Amino acid sequence: MGTPDFAVESLRALVEGGYNVVAVVTMPDKPIGRHGSVLQPSPVKQYALEHDLKILQPEKLKDPVFIEELKALKADLQIVVAFRMLPEIVWSMPPLGTFNAHASLLPKYRGAAPINWAVINGETETGITTFFLKHEIDTGDIIQQVRIPIEETDNVEVVHDKLMVLSGKLVTETVDNIITGTIKAIPQDQFKDVPLTPAPKIFRETCRIDWNQSTKHIYDFIRGLSPYPAAWTTLEGKSVKVYEAEKDVATPSGKPGTIVSDGKTNLKVATADGWLNIKTLQLEGKKKMPVTDLLRGLKLKENAFFL
Repeated sequence: MGTPDFAVESLRALVEGGYNVVAVVTMPDKPIGRHGSVLQPSPVKQYALEHDLKILQPEKLKDPVFIEELKALKADLQIVVAFRMLPEIVWSMPPLGTFNAHASLLPKYRGAAPINWAVINGETETGITTFFLKHEIDTGDIIQQVRIPIEETDNVEVVHDKLMVLSGKLVTETVDNIITGTIKAIPQDQFKDVPLTPAPKIFRETCRIDWNQSTKHIYDFIRGLSPYPAAWTTLEGKSVKVYEAEKDVATPSGKPGTIVSDGKTNLKVATADGWLNIKTLQLEGKKKMPVTDLLRGLKLKENAFFL
């Protein structure tokens, strides 16, 4: 059960590993285009079609027709990667249970955006956790965990891709251990020393840069949202997305948000305790570009600043 590219890697690992995947459950096709007249299948569905796998796309997970279809499959085990919250009638169905592969070191970063928040918060490591589903989201007993470092220059795309590959390996390993009965799932309440940092869904307003924060905080914030959905600020009332920046430890000489530029290759912004050199950005209505290209065609006003 899964929808985005992140889930495809686990499905691929199962298919190529010779496991008997009796069906794939994914989201209904998404309307795209100006009038929503074109339907786009999810990445998981696209992979399933290429490999002649049975596909179920319920609008509602409690739909009696879907429940009967699921029962008829007689699956021994259900695997969830980047999907919706399941009702108990679904996750309790198979005899070996239902497990989820979650992109964090649970119980830390429960929620919809664990990779983003780990980078935003300046974490130096993250990982994948497999756990059995229960009523409360991301709270089930932990089966296995694998850790990876987060490099200081990694953005969320880099971490996502590392975890995606790791997820495929851990999913098949978890399946093997469930089949052989060698697992000892651990309740999450035993991890009392782990802070319960949340990972809520990210909205547009979540992504707005606060230049009154420290250089380190803003730097991590930008890379934790790059390339999508992207941190943003405003310049003369227009939105500016910031994709890449570098820290500058020099003491700021102006109000946070103040822009200083040589008009050619360098654009830096004052923070609460230093400067941030902007490397890649996108003005409203324009393409994403390096700051050198932007400065070639944009004349900044004196005393310009980001809000």
